[in-house]
Amino acid sequence: MNFIKRALLSMKARKGRTILQLFIFTIVCVLILSGFTIQSAANKASELARQELGGDVTLSVDREKQMEAQQKESSSSSDGTPERRTFQSTPVAVLAAKKLAELDHVAGYNLYSNTQALASGFEPIASSSDTSQSDESSTQQGPGGNDSNRPKMVQADLSVSGILDSETATKFKAGTDKLVSGKAITASDVGKNVVMIEKTLAEENDLKVGDTIKIQSSDESTTVTLTIKGIYETTDSGSDAAANFSFLNPYNTIYVPYTVANTIKGNDAKDTVDSAIYFMDDAANISAFEKAAKKVNAVDWDTFKLDANDATYQQMIGPINNVAAFSKNVVYIVSIAGALILGLLVMMQIRERKYEMGVLLAIGEKRSKLVGQFLVEILVVAILSFGIAAVSSHYVAQVVGNQLLTQQNETASESASTTNQRGPGGNFGGPGPGFGSSLTANTAEIKALDIQVSLEDMLKMGGIGVGIAFISVLLPSILVLRMNPKTILTKQE
Repeated sequence: MNFIKRALLSMKARKGRTILQLFIFTIVCVLILSGFTIQSAANKASELARQELGGDVTLSVDREKQMEAQQKESSSSSDGTPERRTFQSTPVAVLAAKKLAELDHVAGYNLYSNTQALASGFEPIASSSDTSQSDESSTQQGPGGNDSNRPKMVQADLSVSGILDSETATKFKAGTDKLVSGKAITASDVGKNVVMIEKTLAEENDLKVGDTIKIQSSDESTTVTLTIKGIYETTDSGSDAAANFSFLNPYNTIYVPYTVANTIKGNDAKDTVDSAIYFMDDAANISAFEKAAKKVNAVDWDTFKLDANDATYQQMIGPINNVAAFSKNVVYIVSIAGALILGLLVMMQIRERKYEMGVLLAIGEKRSKLVGQFLVEILVVAILSFGIAAVSSHYVAQVVGNQLLTQQNETASESASTTNQRGPGGNFGGPGPGFGSSLTANTAEIKALDIQVSLEDMLKMGGIGVGIAFISVLLPSILVLRMNPKTILTKQE
């Protein structure tokens, strides 16, 4: 009798054992296919997030090298007296910044020039413990109350954020600031005297789009008249220091083209910016951009450096990667456990059928056909399991994947909250990169995976399933088929 026909008759005669094998094999296949499907969905979501968010690379002065150079100069001074190290402002040339913007993988860029200024003809939003309105005589006189020849300095009450494009400015991208009236500042406004002011500041001074305001440099030597182009609203709570200094109050931040900020700073700041940020088309291309940028001679790389920032991308895909790693481990564990369990079942089945095998061997049946019979039996079960898994894995993977992703998002949110509570946000200076509250706090989470059972995933599941079937049959068969028919029959009770 053909061994395939014998296998089918044997399965029919042993329905209970066949159903048990089918149940176990189906669970194994569903979990394996779900694991592969979740991995594919996670990888696809990660790739889309990487392409949409990209990454930021900042060009700015290398403070560490600057301080090291000052330390070397002070140690090698002729008189041996150590000199006190000082903070030096080293701006980036606009032409050099634009050279980097022409490189591959740059989807866009922004320029920042930050300073402080005085409000002229309108009132800034006062802070609770603001000292900027103190007696002018104390701020206009030198040490000891005596008049000095140094320029008169008054504490600034406005923070001036010079930019190239407000829509891609740090706080606007993070969602902390949002345009509510008028138009945004764009590259076409470079050289123009326009401004965007905060909604609260506009309401307190009865200002609207189209009105003009004046600001002055801190030494009151430069006055600039600005036309209000847009009004924005901020949700930035500022830092504790904002209670003492009006220019740190988020409501007193004004956005202008970087050329206006440079005018307030003085002639030395012409055609320069404090920093430049480049937006990558894909976070994976950050390294390629940095390598190409190092070859641009227009930038003095002994003075400046590039800092890659893909924190937003990492924050978003962190939970996805954890889910993908978990599903990968599930595939390994289920494959090994499935092979062991099915192997034990087949071994028990073969041991119970030793007499049948002994008779078949005694009448001249080949050992290979006996192994083939057991293999056919398990492969028929496997094929049925593949079909059931192909239909049901989509739903299982959707539920399990989204549940895992929700848990990972909650864990990531708790971790981010703990990090943000370490100390007050914000630093002294303008609202450029690195200032204010957490900029990734408003990053949208990926809350669901797009689960699709692909042909590739099914083929991988099928390959593993067939492998499990072979292993579960071959190992037990070897233990029995090495015996001769006489031994098998004489040991049968």
